This record gives sequence, structure tokens and C-alpha cells, in this order.
Amino acid sequence: MNLKPGQLIKIQSYKHNGSLHRTWLRAQVLEVTNTRTVVVTNKTWVSEADGRRWFTREPAICFFYPDKWFNVIAMLRKSGIYYYCNLASPSLYDGEALKCIDYDLDVKVYPDGAKNILDEDEFKLHGDLMRYGDEVKGIVEDSLKELLAMIETQQSPFVRDEIEDYFEAYLKLQRKPISPESDLKNES
Repeated sequence: MNLKPGQLIKIQSYKHNGSLHRTWLRAQVLEVTNTRTVVVTNKTWVSEADGRRWFTREPAICFFYPDKWFNVIAMLRKSGIYYYCNLASPSLYDGEALKCIDYDLDVKVYPDGAKNILDEDEFKLHGDLMRYGDEVKGIVEDSLKELLAMIETQQSPFVRDEIEDYFEAYLKLQRKPISPESDLKNES
């Protein structure tokens, strides 16, 4: 099933054992290429596996890759652009949602370029509990190195102008009427 710019979709992340981890109930597709899918979430409900729900506070430009073991969320805040990077399986859209498997490790990047690697203890714990296996652990660790190199050298999507251009494209889409068939049938 092909995605198209302007289309509204859900995003779902799972855990290695197949359990649903988190769902963003509404994201708008900005761009689809062979190398990535770019969507925006803005004031969107997010459902957690434990039943908690929360509402995103700011627009976020999200980058999902069909061949990389991470995704990147650029959050546009008054104080600057913050990036939250999830180490996760390559993403795919199956007609229901854009999906990936979350592998716990995260990297937070601040507007000044400082970064923190988060949840290393969770990666180890879940790796043991869910039996990630040496191959998966190796891929995730190599992908973390790749991601850190991209951040350090300010490769796409870690480029302020690029994020601002995507946000402008999103604002233009908001001024156009959305056809009923592109909207989600069920957002509950």
C-alpha cells in the first residue's frame, strides 16, 4: 500500500516480543521516497501499552527509514529544535499504520548539539527478557554508532533549515482541504 503526501495515518511501535508499545493516532505524511518516509505529528493523542494517553505539545517532524534501525523525531519548541531518536527496526507501512519494533535505546539531541544516550539499562534488561539475540544486539549497537555519526556531522535530518522547510510544507498542507478518503476512518 502506497503512502501519499497529505495522507493521515497512525504510527505504531511494538516490542521485540510482538506486544504493542505505543500508538500515535494521527500523523500527516509530508514525503515518501525509497529511503525514508517523513510525517508530522502536531497536538496528537498518543496511547501507551499500559492504557495511558497523552497529547503531544508541539509539532514534530518524524523520519522513518525502510532500511535503517532507527527513526528520528525533530520536535519544534520555542527554545529550539530537539531531536529524539529511537533505535528501532526498519519501518514499514502495512495499510493500517507505519510500524516498527522499538529496541529501547534512545538518543536525545538538544538545540546546542549536546546529546544523551538514554535507556541503556532498559536495552540490556529487555535484551535478556525478550531474547534479542546477538545478531539483533549487534545491529542495534552498530546503528547507534551510525546515528551518533550522523548527529556529529549534522547529516540529514539533523539540519535546522531542513526541519524548518518540512514544517513550512506542513503549514501549506494545513491550508489545503483534505479529501475525506485520505482521513482516518477510525481514530479511537
